[in-house]
Amino acid sequence: MVRLLLFVCAVVTGGSASAASKNPFSAEFYSLSNTDFVVSIGFLLFIGLLAYLGVQKMIFSALDDRSERIRAELEEARKLKEDAQKLLGDFQRKQSEVQEHAERIVEAARQEAHLAAEQAKEDIARSVARRMAAAQEQIAAAEVAVMKEVRERAISVATKAARQVFTEQLSAAKANSFIDEAILEVEKKLH
Repeated sequence: MVRLLLFVCAVVTGGSASAASKNPFSAEFYSLSNTDFVVSIGFLLFIGLLAYLGVQKMIFSALDDRSERIRAELEEARKLKEDAQKLLGDFQRKQSEVQEHAERIVEAARQEAHLAAEQAKEDIARSVARRMAAAQEQIAAAEVAVMKEVRERAISVATKAARQVFTEQLSAAKANSFIDEAILEVEKKLH
């Protein structure tokens, strides 16, 4: 072990030892007057002190903790990425569903508007037909009323004229007989 330690010292300080033409395996190299040897011993003592105090364990522990934190962060990032991809897929699916639903609503509205327009046309046509029929009925009723009024006036005028003619030209007895005949004849024609 000592030889290994010395060999490590020689390798660490090898450049300066060979520059001083001192062989690390010779006795002169191991004297306290050789600064390379003293520095090597100081370095080894420092490394030994660090090993004794467990600095390597703290370093390894800190490195392990850091690697665990990094591993946990990577795992969390992977989970977040998976969740984000899942949410993205859900949103894309929902967006396509909403788009399809909106298209169905628009199409249904178009069809409903078309049907409403057709229904309105039919309603207007029926309304016009009803109004035309009502107008024709009113016209026919007015014609009947006018014809009746014309007949009644004609009868009234004819009766007055006949009365006047008969009274002027006929005697009272003869006039009454003609008036009675005329009234009977008018009644026959009216009924």
